[in-house]
Amino acid sequence: MVDVAGARGSAPTADPIVTLDVNGRACTVQLDARVTLLDALRDRLGLVGTKKGCDQGACGACTVHVDGRRVLSCLTLAAQCEGREVTTIEGIAGPDGPHPVQRAFIEHDGFQCGFCTPGQIMSAVALLSEGRAGSDEEIREFMSGNLCRCGAYPHIVAAIREAASAGGDDENV
Repeated sequence: MVDVAGARGSAPTADPIVTLDVNGRACTVQLDARVTLLDALRDRLGLVGTKKGCDQGACGACTVHVDGRRVLSCLTLAAQCEGREVTTIEGIAGPDGPHPVQRAFIEHDGFQCGFCTPGQIMSAVALLSEGRAGSDEEIREFMSGNLCRCGAYPHIVAAIREAASAGGDDENV
């Protein structure tokens, strides 16, 4: 693609500088306006806990929270998140250790290969804060956007059920 303005002698424009609030820390990055939040987190900020699965919004591996709501970071532009609070898997543990959902996933073996686990946990934390863990069926419905190739679904549901019964929506989120 030819930059028409640049062809006429004007200087090409630099990529915009974006300041993201990630896990309570202001991060300023210069990036192309087309860069996804997923790529900014992984490639520019070194937060590789958020996984790149399908890169099409179909698997949920890239789930993060933006202003407390779960989003698929592969479908969200980083520039859209300027001035908004972004929370990744690296940001949910508290000063006392892992988040209750993380502890429940460990207790119930809610992972096998572990690739989908960060997205599963981020969705589970959001599900609990949304009050959508009333039954196993409800948990399965609201977790349906997160795929697990290993088939750890019964363990994932058990972990979420335990976290819900133990008050898994805490101040660490």
